[in-house]
Amino acid sequence: MADREDVVLTRDVNVITVPDGNAATLKKGEIVTIHQALGNNYTVVTEYGHMVRIANIDADALGKEHHQLHTLVSDIGAEAVERNCWEVMKTVYDPEIPVNIVDLGLVYQCRVDPSSSNPKLNDVHVVMTLTAPGCGMGPVIQGDVEKCIRALPGVGKVEVEIALDPPWSRDMMSEVAQLQLGLF
Repeated sequence: MADREDVVLTRDVNVITVPDGNAATLKKGEIVTIHQALGNNYTVVTEYGHMVRIANIDADALGKEHHQLHTLVSDIGAEAVERNCWEVMKTVYDPEIPVNIVDLGLVYQCRVDPSSSNPKLNDVHVVMTLTAPGCGMGPVIQGDVEKCIRALPGVGKVEVEIALDPPWSRDMMSEVAQLQLGLF
């Protein structure tokens, strides 16, 4: 989103403060500026200069419509589920960086195995990192990944593991991400 948009909140809304990841509430009538509307969440800046994230489910408070995730492949085999996992992870964004976590190079691995408890399901194990150790938004981003994968057809158990070794660096970003951020 290139243009910033000022909006008046139509109702009280729960938010997550950026970068510390704490829960807070903004009140109806407050004016916020939409900083980023990528993936399934909105990053806004309050009148006081605080950056917060508003979940897609609360888009109506911004006067926006709630977006639904669409699965690209309806097959529930392990290979199709893995493809879907990678695609939905591309809808997860760090609220401060306008690049998805896959292109940022934050996802190290996505393993899909047949579920031992239900032959019609697959268990998913994701290993990912953060742009910085101790990032307050880490648990939030981790939860976003788990939630979007859990919503896919054919998925049973989901585990999203944070690994800080090897540490993330700009070299892990895709060329597209580096171009988007003007690093080339």
